[in-house]
Amino acid sequence: MNMMMMMSTISICLSMLIMLIATILSKKMILDQEKMTPFECGFDPFHVARIPFSLKFFLIGVIFLIFDVEIAIILPTMQTMMNSSLTMWTVTFTFFILILLLGLYYEWYQGALDWTN
Repeated sequence: MNMMMMMSTISICLSMLIMLIATILSKKMILDQEKMTPFECGFDPFHVARIPFSLKFFLIGVIFLIFDVEIAIILPTMQTMMNSSLTMWTVTFTFFILILLLGLYYEWYQGALDWTN
């Protein structure tokens, strides 16, 4: 046990020493102004390079992914219908669809599906 603790301590200390030496010997300067400026064919850029995207587009994409995953969950339910009782399958499937519809109506009520604004 002592040998294992000693080897772990030595390996941790050795890796910390190598990381410290690599940091000290690194030629990379954090505040190098020439490398930090944008470059467009030898000219300074006319516009900001990063245009902020619409949050509405992001929300529509997330909603699409959520419903896409739910469709992938619904597809195998036809196979499970053969192996389970019909009443239990119907109750479970109806409950799942009800949760999906409630989520859809909630998104609609909150205005996340309104494309015009």
